[in-house]
Amino acid sequence: MTVVTRFAPSPTGYLHIGGARTALFNWLYARGRGGKFLLRIEDTDRARSTPEATAAILKGLEWLGLDHDGEVISQFDRAPRHAEVAHELLAKGRAYKCFSTQDEIEAFREAAREAGQSTLFRSPWRDADPASHPDAPFVIRLRTPETGETVIEDEVQGRVTIRNDQLDDMILLRSDGTPVYMLAVVVDDHDMGVTHVIRGDDHLNNAARQMGIYTSMDWPLPVYAHIPLIHGPDGKKLSKRHGALGVDEYQKLGYPAAGMRNYLARLGWGHGDDEVFTDTQAQQWFDLSGIGKAPARLDFKKLEHLCGQHIAMGDDAALLHELEAYLAAAGLPALTEAQRDGMARAMPCLKERAKTFPELLEKAHFVLTDTPVVPDDKALKSLDDVSRGILAALTPHLQSASWTREELEGVTARFAEEHGTKFAKLAGPLRAALSGRSVTPSVFDMMLVLGREESLLRLGQAAASGAE
Repeated sequence: MTVVTRFAPSPTGYLHIGGARTALFNWLYARGRGGKFLLRIEDTDRARSTPEATAAILKGLEWLGLDHDGEVISQFDRAPRHAEVAHELLAKGRAYKCFSTQDEIEAFREAAREAGQSTLFRSPWRDADPASHPDAPFVIRLRTPETGETVIEDEVQGRVTIRNDQLDDMILLRSDGTPVYMLAVVVDDHDMGVTHVIRGDDHLNNAARQMGIYTSMDWPLPVYAHIPLIHGPDGKKLSKRHGALGVDEYQKLGYPAAGMRNYLARLGWGHGDDEVFTDTQAQQWFDLSGIGKAPARLDFKKLEHLCGQHIAMGDDAALLHELEAYLAAAGLPALTEAQRDGMARAMPCLKERAKTFPELLEKAHFVLTDTPVVPDDKALKSLDDVSRGILAALTPHLQSASWTREELEGVTARFAEEHGTKFAKLAGPLRAALSGRSVTPSVFDMMLVLGREESLLRLGQAAASGAE
């Protein structure tokens, strides 16, 4: 059997972080088993569904690197097929026409509430003789068993049992002939060949009602896996007060997609003690049994740690490409050709200990700035008269050095020893002169990236900056 999973968001806004994790779990499960990962846009709510929201969802999935198979399915476009199934159920006697009006249903529920009885509506038309049907608008309702139980064998939640007398005869087709969401989901999943429905546990109760459609149509049931929702660090339902909710915000904050995938995979799922892993490992390891039942908590420190790990082990060219995408998403100026070349040369020394792209860019200031370098306030403190004198004395020694790391380290070490000091005393002025910042990559890395001519130019300008 070929595994087929799907992600089916409603296009009413951005791609939520919880939806992104659901998509990731479906993607990992399918990709790790040589299966298919399908995408369906559940756009039946025409009042709230927008093309802009659909575009935002597709863009979010693209940024996360969650590629789908085949064309994107529009649920709204399949409404005739949904109605066809409702009429098929009607023809089989597994659904019926209900002529009860909204006023009649509400009157029934009001009376039930006053009597302290169940407000679950039982249609008087369920077993009515078709000959008695009036010439009036009607809905089509599913004929749900009135006794027994519906059992959901869920891969995450375990065995969930619901008494059938707790389930109503749900509407399949409204009086205007339009299908309801619950019917559309089942028909789409069946027609798309979905074998595994992996979704949030807020849909768990829906599964019991949707199973009624499957069994009434004699269709095989999918494997269900209802995953817990994501909570904020305080254990409460995720909301705007906890910070970023849409994946587009995470891209604009400068988190790398690989780190985001790693973090989301670990958010509610685990593989032993493994924290940092590649996509290939995640696809090989991911299974439904590793998903916990308790809600996962968002932890930004852990997210930053994992993102830092992925930046450090990322491919240099790929990181530069994603960095440029970050700049575009965040509305920041694009790199010039010279800056891009500098970033490409510097990337090996930039990606260590940078947790986000803004941090990486801050470390890259030495290749992004022009000469003369303007030091910030912290760096300026390292360029007093004594420090500038040291730079002036050191520069001639560097001018005659071969431009290798070993030689540069040797020259500065000998210079420090001859002047009765330690390299740590030279590091601050060198950082300030080369980059204008106090927190930078190694001064030797910066010299090698900048090259002999540019490095000596900056050191000379810094040494002369105090002279009037």
